[in-house]
Amino acid sequence: MLGVQGHELRGFGLNCRTNILDLFIMPETFRSFIAIDLPKSVRLFLQEIQDNLKSYKLPIKWVRPQNIHLTLKFLGDIETAQTAKIAAAMILAAENCTGVCLTAKDIGVFPDLKRPRVIWAGVKGQLEILETLQRTLDHHLAEIGFPKDRRTFRAHLTLGRVKGKIISARMKTAIAGLKSYESEPFEVDRIVLFKSELRPAGAVYTRVQQALFSGHPETSY
Repeated sequence: MLGVQGHELRGFGLNCRTNILDLFIMPETFRSFIAIDLPKSVRLFLQEIQDNLKSYKLPIKWVRPQNIHLTLKFLGDIETAQTAKIAAAMILAAENCTGVCLTAKDIGVFPDLKRPRVIWAGVKGQLEILETLQRTLDHHLAEIGFPKDRRTFRAHLTLGRVKGKIISARMKTAIAGLKSYESEPFEVDRIVLFKSELRPAGAVYTRVQQALFSGHPETSY
């Protein structure tokens, strides 16, 4: 009778002592993305914008301020074992960047005012550096098996998602009053790999890895 504990496997490229049951255990996975985290001052600024828009009673599910971030790459479900390679790709992208200065400015919707699905805050500042960083990151991730993004990168901060029928004129009025809003400039010194968990109370994002830009010391954010 074939035992399952400590059996020596041969063939199929295997020649090791292992537990056969391990071959049928699914690897641990988690939903993930790479993003730029925001300082508290910018989160408070974005919360003020959300509060202003909420007064219009629009059918929008708002992103919790602590969860607002600038996504550089959505990875989807990854295996825990892939984390080290992803971190290495992040380091390669970050080591050629000395920093990025950005501000949150303007309010818009995707795809357009006639069919709004996502409401966002725009990002201004050193966008050329930011876009180079995103392309470099995308390139190094492609080398380890993550397909390059087909869509052109457009930096934005998602504030909420439309969850019902909305009158475009009302949405236009709501965002028109926010055109002059602009956050204080903020310096970006790292990129972060986040784990995303969907819970009944909302999404929870946990830092898994980070890569500091060239010349920046390790500090809390």
